[in-house]
Amino acid sequence: MDPRYPIGKFEKPAVSTHESRHEWITSIAILPRQLREIVRGMSEKELESTYRPGGWTIRQIVHHIADSHINCYCRFRLALTEENPVIKDYDEAAWAELADVRQEPIEVSLQLLSALHTRWVTLLKSMDDAAFQRSFVHPEFGKRSLNETTALYAWHGLHHLAHIRIARGMAAHPRN
Repeated sequence: MDPRYPIGKFEKPAVSTHESRHEWITSIAILPRQLREIVRGMSEKELESTYRPGGWTIRQIVHHIADSHINCYCRFRLALTEENPVIKDYDEAAWAELADVRQEPIEVSLQLLSALHTRWVTLLKSMDDAAFQRSFVHPEFGKRSLNETTALYAWHGLHHLAHIRIARGMAAHPRN
C-alpha cells in the first residue's frame, strides 16, 4: 500500500447515478462527525504524528481539510452562478505551514467544517442533474464538472481520514 494513497488514487466516475451521488453527498455530510470522532482525546503530541515520513501531521491534515473544503464550496457557488468560471488555485503545502495551521487548536477547524458541511450539503441536496453538470475551470486540471467534484471531495475526506488512522496506528479501513 502506498501511504500517500491508502484508499487508492481518486478515479473519476465513468457514470454517475442518483444513488452514487447520494453516497457521495452522504460521505461529505458525515465527514465532520467522523473527523471529530477519530481525533477525539488526542494529545498535542499525538496531533504532531505523521502518517508517513515527510507527511503532514494530524494537525495539518485537519486544518487542510477545512482549507480545501472551503475552497471547494466556493468553487461550487461560483460554478452555480457563473458560466465556467476560472477558479484560483492555491499552494496547499504552503498553506499547511502558515501560523494558523501550526498554532490553532484543531477544534477551530472541526467547528468550521461542521458549519461549512451543513451549508454545503444543503446546497448539494438542492441541485438537480443540470446543476451537477455545471463546471468551473481549474488552472492546472482544466474543466471540472460539479458532479466529478462531488465524487472527488467524497474521496478526499475518506483519503485524509485514512491518513489519520495510519498516523494513529489504526487500520486504514475501519471494520465498522
